[in-house]
Amino acid sequence: MTASPTLLLNDGAAMPQLGLGVYKTTDDEAASAVSFALRHGYRLIDTASMYHNEQGVGEGVRASGIDRSEVFVTTKVWFTDNGYDETLRAFDESMRMLGLDHLDLYLIHWPAPLRDRYVEAWRALIALRDSGRVRSIGVANFHPSHLTRIVEETGIVPAVNQVELHPRLPQTALRAFDAAHGVVTQSWSPLARGGLIADPVLARLAAKHGRSPAQIVLRWHVQLGLSVIPKSVTPARIVENLDVFDFTLDESDLAAIASLETGERTGVDPNDRN
Repeated sequence: MTASPTLLLNDGAAMPQLGLGVYKTTDDEAASAVSFALRHGYRLIDTASMYHNEQGVGEGVRASGIDRSEVFVTTKVWFTDNGYDETLRAFDESMRMLGLDHLDLYLIHWPAPLRDRYVEAWRALIALRDSGRVRSIGVANFHPSHLTRIVEETGIVPAVNQVELHPRLPQTALRAFDAAHGVVTQSWSPLARGGLIADPVLARLAAKHGRSPAQIVLRWHVQLGLSVIPKSVTPARIVENLDVFDFTLDESDLAAIASLETGERTGVDPNDRN
């Protein structure tokens, strides 16, 4: 199996393009899935304080036998902890739960604009990066207006913006904004929470390439230059999801996938999360 390539972040760090998400998994499930994934070629693991499985993720990293220096671990501060001191405390708690001595990427999970604390949370992330406790910092679920504000007020551009992104919600304008500012866009819910698996367009493309519909969608993310973090606890599916680097979608394939756009979200609009 071809290993995931890496994407160069704007701070000089290299992040694997495809990783494992662990949303809605228990500590035990996360530990097992993370250990298995790392032993089968994954090098990027994405969690968050809100997932309540950081302890399991840390256990899985240690149990995998893969050297810590080879594993890229991401976690996130929940929006109720946005703010300067609150974010610093949340980071300390996440690190305690993970049992790690450093973090590769720390994200603000949601801007929660009505609370108006995300700029101070971003200042806390900058301080954590400058202290060496985290290598890279970024955001999740930020619209261009949120990104513009934190950059204007701090001068620091996030390395990553993790957003809901899939063929029904391709986020074309946001991707262009991120790219213009040197921000890597990372896709959560890349399969629209499984809602795309039975789509006849994807079934046709899967038959054409001898792949699964999920592999077709993940390959689409990869060819767009996105980072992508599909979630699974099933060993066979974990292996399958990484096996997307040895085939290519042609222009007709990409046009067919583009026809699936509806603007439909599986989660909330970032402006509505408060």
